[in-house]
Amino acid sequence: MTAPAPAAAGFGAFVAAASAAGRLVVQPRMGFGDPALMRSGLSRVHAATAHTAGTLTVDSYTRVGALAAARAAVADGGARLNGYPIAAHSAGTTRAVLAGLRGPGFPVQVRHGSARPEAIIRALTAAGLDATEGGPVSYCLPYGRTPLRDSVDAWVRACELLAENGPATHLESFGGCLLGQLCPPSLLVAMSVLECLFFAQHGLRSVSLSYAQQTDPAQDEEALRALRRLAAELLPADVERHVVLYTYMGVYPRTESGALRLLEASARLAVRSGAGRLIVKTAAEAHRIPTVDENVRALETAAAAAALAGAPDPDAAPGDGEVYREARTLIETVLDLDTDLARALPAAFARGLLDVPFCLHPDNAGGSRGFIDPSGRLGWSHTGAMPLRPDRAADASPLTSAGLLTALRYVADRYDRPPGDALGAEAGTDTGTDTAGPGREEARPLPV
Repeated sequence: MTAPAPAAAGFGAFVAAASAAGRLVVQPRMGFGDPALMRSGLSRVHAATAHTAGTLTVDSYTRVGALAAARAAVADGGARLNGYPIAAHSAGTTRAVLAGLRGPGFPVQVRHGSARPEAIIRALTAAGLDATEGGPVSYCLPYGRTPLRDSVDAWVRACELLAENGPATHLESFGGCLLGQLCPPSLLVAMSVLECLFFAQHGLRSVSLSYAQQTDPAQDEEALRALRRLAAELLPADVERHVVLYTYMGVYPRTESGALRLLEASARLAVRSGAGRLIVKTAAEAHRIPTVDENVRALETAAAAAALAGAPDPDAAPGDGEVYREARTLIETVLDLDTDLARALPAAFARGLLDVPFCLHPDNAGGSRGFIDPSGRLGWSHTGAMPLRPDRAADASPLTSAGLLTALRYVADRYDRPPGDALGAEAGTDTGTDTAGPGREEARPLPV
């Protein structure tokens, strides 16, 4: 399946050109409050030994719309900021950060985490940027208590603002990530497709569909192929698209060797499945903001692993297995409610037809649960009102708090074992080399 040609030069065109050349685009999640440090970070990413895209990750004040607090933090020197306050800086300041760096060979994306992103969208377009990410569901349910209908309305306006910015303007769905872990892949795939359909309905013509690495490499590859197939089947023909994979977003390995093996595994997964872009993770980022050096090392580690992975298998299954069938059922169920996704998505959650496991948002039904089976695959123990069958009896081995903690640590524990351990990462379908050194502290997921 070949994605349509890009409408114009931009973020999507850059990834398409890299894919055509057999190169994986790697990208950090990096943001600093100080413009000089942000520029320095982008410069280092640009110079890395990898095919990179740059990132401006927005600070927490700006994400939640506390723009006065963001401006006050800037006035105080920016020490309290955990990202780049794009709506507090002038367009001229941001243009100066990007000058001589951003261009056809080095696009820059704004990443934020906001359920109400209009101020961010206005700021990034005023600064000449044309790529961002998020979504009406994926940047609402996991991160706060903004009513879903309010988020949907805000994202309608955000999409329209982005569409006015030109046909090359790119929007990535965060729908394939949601809470980052313990969500069976079919819901991640369905949510990513639904959000990109929402984007297309509101004028976007360049999108990317996300998926976060989960617990089983074979299941993840099946999910990524299903995502590509559903995008080809359901998105309008004039919408340029690619798939972006996120290195595992849950509890990260405690050892640096385990963390780097997991990162390398994600790069190989991206290549095998035909993803165009990989969002990397450093071993340090969850317990503190990673340094520029740590970001660059992660990018170069992932790029090297991807280069050694070879080309995707042309004879691999086309993504028509269980993940595809379940995701297609969820998508069609939502579209049957209303052809306008701005109405269909809130209605689906109100009826429990979409239901994110372990999500505590008041607009999420809370009737679904995922579990890890003995082979390492994610399945459904409870599906609530969703039109899916559970993968095991509801009364079989009910989940305890200790069981939940074990499940949350499943990937970290597997990769922290020595490569030769029969229970370690090397016992699965993915293999890799141990290129790292001494251990690090445990990491937790970041929102974007």
